[in-house]
Amino acid sequence: MVLGLVGMGDCWRLAHKAWDMPEVIGLVVMLSAFVVWFVLLVLYVGKWIWARDEAIAEMRHPIQSCFVGLAGVATMLAAVAIGPQAHDLAVVLFVVGAIAQVAYGVYFTGGLWMGDRDLGTATPALYLPTVAANFVAAFVAGYLGFIAVGGLFLGAGLLSWLSLESIVSHRLAFHLTLAAPLRPTLGIMLAPPAVGLIAYMFLTGGVEGAAPDLLSQVLLGYALVKLLLLLRLMPFILKQSFGASFWAFSFGVTALAFDAVLFVIRGETGYIQWVAGLLFLLANIVIAVLVIGTVRLLVAGRLVPAPLLAPVPVA
Repeated sequence: MVLGLVGMGDCWRLAHKAWDMPEVIGLVVMLSAFVVWFVLLVLYVGKWIWARDEAIAEMRHPIQSCFVGLAGVATMLAAVAIGPQAHDLAVVLFVVGAIAQVAYGVYFTGGLWMGDRDLGTATPALYLPTVAANFVAAFVAGYLGFIAVGGLFLGAGLLSWLSLESIVSHRLAFHLTLAAPLRPTLGIMLAPPAVGLIAYMFLTGGVEGAAPDLLSQVLLGYALVKLLLLLRLMPFILKQSFGASFWAFSFGVTALAFDAVLFVIRGETGYIQWVAGLLFLLANIVIAVLVIGTVRLLVAGRLVPAPLLAPVPVA
């Protein structure tokens, strides 16, 4: 949830620069994202204090464990949310989040390398502990001016992505079909190229950089193909009723819109002018639907699922 809200806030920040859109919208979205991050962090710490068995079961679950590392990722993005207003605090949050994501990524991947896992558990959530986490660390490092450190994170995220892409694609194509509750995780497939592109562009000039180079075009092209694939799969995915899991789409969609608007700001012309507008509109629609759906579930008391102490079906 935090990832998508910060992504949307970032889009509005760029839209203000590119099209003179109202700056206050980005400020409000970023403030909301920071508040949501803080509340969720407190709740997660409380989970380890008052529901320790459930937290441990989550850490040991072959699929749910992938999401644990998002605590560090969300903390780094909270740094982006408050960066313009509190730079020093943003640096602290980045350092804490980066250390947390590296520690968990190493712990998680070490467990993977011990083997004895069913291929059916290789969902797109596998990207989160190492790919998404390191790409976000690279982006935030570039955003805060730590270019050399950001390059290290970009390398870690890029090569982790390349190693996992074929594994996840093989599982999706040649293993049993994803069970309906897991299908929203397909939204994560959009994030690696889109977020990786943000990281790369912020390490090579950021908002003030030169026109996008060939590698930037390559990553944008792959991200656009992933978006088209997800649109083709929506009837398959929507067999699962709406839940918090649909926030898996939010980060990739907002990151792709961010990429396109950043292309415009950095001087790209032609097709990207209207593509950026369409993607920005799509991102706003997706986030609005997710927020409205989430509020409805919260009011109905159905937002938080029952404790997961056993594996969910994978097929």
